[in-house]
Amino acid sequence: MKTIEKAKLVPGMSSEKVSASVYEIAINSLDGTPILLSEFRGKKLLFVNVASECGFTKQYKDLQKLSDTYSDELVVIGTPCNQFGKQEPGDAAQIQSFCEVNFGVTFILTEKIDVKGAKQHPLYTWLTSKSLNGKKNSSVKWNFQKYLVDEKGQLIDYYFSITKPMSSKITRHL
Repeated sequence: MKTIEKAKLVPGMSSEKVSASVYEIAINSLDGTPILLSEFRGKKLLFVNVASECGFTKQYKDLQKLSDTYSDELVVIGTPCNQFGKQEPGDAAQIQSFCEVNFGVTFILTEKIDVKGAKQHPLYTWLTSKSLNGKKNSSVKWNFQKYLVDEKGQLIDYYFSITKPMSSKITRHL
């Protein structure tokens, strides 16, 4: 069974390697502030690897609409990533400004991370590994791939980039 090292888990966890739940994974916001995923227990989470210079970038608008429409039951979390066509070259300030100015984004944006490969962030290791998420294996194919997690921190499903944020494939779970 895959494990995630303590260094990538929430501070205060055991020093042994453990199988992490999504709530135990440490990730920072775009401004460097730690995000405690455990604070979102009771709400669904939608993780989306985002990029500013992609053909799917217009999905920011519908991600914000999804976030606003289902704010009582869903937290949208964008994870900027520069691994696909180098379509997210900006630094944190540039990404934040781009998202706010062009799409009015107010949902959570994380630090820029790798969603695949040798430096894959532990969040995406969990999202893409059946041995950790208990549901299914996957690989991130392109920007704006979406992963939906239920109120108890269990993976529901993932959706390729062509699935629009307001698609019934996603909203039927809300």
